[in-house]
Amino acid sequence: MRGFAPTTVRGYTSLLARVLGRFDCPVWAVAADDVDEMLHALAVAGLAPGTRRQYLQMLRSFHAFVAERYGAQVRTVFGVPVGDGGLDRFNRVRHAGDDAVVGPPPGRERVRAFFSFVRSQVAVASDYRAMARDYALLRTPYHAAVRVSELVRLDRADVHPGLGPSGKLHVRFGKAANTSGPRPRWVPMLEGLEKILAWYLADVRPLFPVGPALFCDDGGQAMKVGTVRDRLARLLDLEARGWGDRFTPHALRRACATHQYEQGMDLIAVQQLLGHRHIASTMAYVKPSQKFVEDAWRRATDSAVRVLAG
Repeated sequence: MRGFAPTTVRGYTSLLARVLGRFDCPVWAVAADDVDEMLHALAVAGLAPGTRRQYLQMLRSFHAFVAERYGAQVRTVFGVPVGDGGLDRFNRVRHAGDDAVVGPPPGRERVRAFFSFVRSQVAVASDYRAMARDYALLRTPYHAAVRVSELVRLDRADVHPGLGPSGKLHVRFGKAANTSGPRPRWVPMLEGLEKILAWYLADVRPLFPVGPALFCDDGGQAMKVGTVRDRLARLLDLEARGWGDRFTPHALRRACATHQYEQGMDLIAVQQLLGHRHIASTMAYVKPSQKFVEDAWRRATDSAVRVLAG
């Protein structure tokens, strides 16, 4: 545990004791049914999804440690192999960040087609204000790379059109690392987002009840994360395209990172845009298209040929 503060060590060991206390067998003998039973008990006890996720992560980490360090000894002494820890794709708690390493985000043309469709619905929707709000709401993660949890906590006062060449959003409740507390940051409004939000604030937001929230529900309260996901899902249903053309709000954030990188934004700048602490996290988000990779290879090859040709 070298490099960790004593309080961190105590926190980890305390959680590990609680996790192992859920089982009446060694960690290498834990089966999928045992993990399912633990998750059920934690849910019945009212533990939050984030806490249940911590239990699973601790179980996964400790099992990997035992398998790596003591797997051969367990086989020798007990005559059994160290199993998979009872964790499979069915009992792993989903997390938005898991999507960061699964496939490419929607391409630029796909995103443009979706927003073109939503814009066409604004004028004909039975509920104009909700459709117009959703249009501005979903454009924001794509043009500012904010997380959904950050998006729903934006206030009207967090929009600063006079800062920088295109205005900025003050993300006051940026995602923190571990328990370090909110990490605020300033995010530029790219590709015309400042005009979209200016229209929204002038023409759409006044149609909702008065309140500080930038994007609010019918009662004037800040929208919930689940509501944002549901609104996008309904719009995708209305668009009626194939399953492969569907995406999540988090995928719009990844698309922003990828498309800005493809347009020439430095990876460090993309990292700052996303609010990542580690560049490795940013690299997991950025998934250039195959065409971008091929074009980059072609440019590098042409440059090398020109140098060799003198």
